Amino acid sequence: MSHAAAQPNRNRSRLASGLERAKRLVTTSASGPMDVVLCAAVVALIGFGVVMVYSASAFDGTVRFGDPQYYLRRQGIYAGLALVVVFVTSRIDYHRLRTLTYPLIVAVVGLMLATILGLGHRAGNAYRWLAIGPVHVQPAELAKVALVLWLAYSLSKKSDRIRTFTVGFLPHLLMAGLLMALCLKQPDFGSAVVLLLLTFSMMFVSGVRLPYIVSFAAVLGVLGTIAVRFSGYRYARYLSWLDMEQHRQDLAYQPFQAAMSFGSGGLFGVGLGRGLQVLYLPEAHTDFVAAIIGEELGFVGVCALTGIFGIVVARGIKIAFEAADDYGSYLAFGLSMLFGMQVLINLSVAMAILPTKGLTLPLISYGGSSLLVSAAAIGILLNVSRSRSVVRASVEAVGPEPSASVVVAASAEEAS
Repeated sequence: MSHAAAQPNRNRSRLASGLERAKRLVTTSASGPMDVVLCAAVVALIGFGVVMVYSASAFDGTVRFGDPQYYLRRQGIYAGLALVVVFVTSRIDYHRLRTLTYPLIVAVVGLMLATILGLGHRAGNAYRWLAIGPVHVQPAELAKVALVLWLAYSLSKKSDRIRTFTVGFLPHLLMAGLLMALCLKQPDFGSAVVLLLLTFSMMFVSGVRLPYIVSFAAVLGVLGTIAVRFSGYRYARYLSWLDMEQHRQDLAYQPFQAAMSFGSGGLFGVGLGRGLQVLYLPEAHTDFVAAIIGEELGFVGVCALTGIFGIVVARGIKIAFEAADDYGSYLAFGLSMLFGMQVLINLSVAMAILPTKGLTLPLISYGGSSLLVSAAAIGILLNVSRSRSVVRASVEAVGPEPSASVVVAASAEEAS
């Protein structure tokens, strides 16, 4: 074989070996540069959350514990731990999570069963927390991330049969249904809705047939309506939300006061730490912290906050598009949707656009369980961005792909 004829084969061999080397790097390396914009946005949100928790909880801490910094110290500790969790999980290759998928699902189901079998800590009318010493763990928060991990694993593994009903659709709906049933038993209607939306959105982007999703969404919508109508407290809460003026002293007290907070904030707010609605809004530092942000920082502050959350979701979607494999892509998309859905629902509830659901504002609301789980999800997202950077650098190191004429010449040589 002449030197000219052998050159295309050498080019092809060099490209194949280089791509194989890049593939090995993708599956083993987690040391590439992370998405700096996403990381900066998350750190800013965690820091801002500490400030707003202090502003929203100083009065409550003084009344309950005689210490205006009671919640501040705890949230500061949670925030420090959250940053550590982000750093650690961002260094762990996300491919290793495959082996933890089913153990994590089993652990979450066990914890959720424990909450409804008498071991749960009661808050309001729900048993959503497990008290482990001074720490209260909310299994529903873990369930959301666990479901994303399981769906990413299952959808990527079944990509060749994703459009079939028995393989691509039904198993994923059943798993989501199990976790939703456990949430409803606590009861936690808001988390059940988030789990359902997560499942349908991830199945949609994976290529599951749209008629399956639409049909079952309609059926579950009817079942959800029945669950609200024939549940005394849910239906009463719904009616009070429809007429908050009439029920502002009873069932609609909290959403009414939250709406008042946004209204009194105006364009630029009354100033950080100067809000008065903390005197009237129960648990202002948890699910309704957005209302205090609206009062103290105004419309501009709320828009800035939603803009930063928008950056987090947008960067997550970008990472999903550029992920090195289907598993990473589904992980990034699912975690991004989880943040986006929770932010959208929380803000809608705080503004009385939706009835009260009991969902926290990610990275902002007081509470270690929600903050640490959110931090772990962000760390996984950052790790997917690291692997994306590694494969891009590896392919560039291989060199340019041979031109079409070279490949054609190599093919002609092989045919002869």
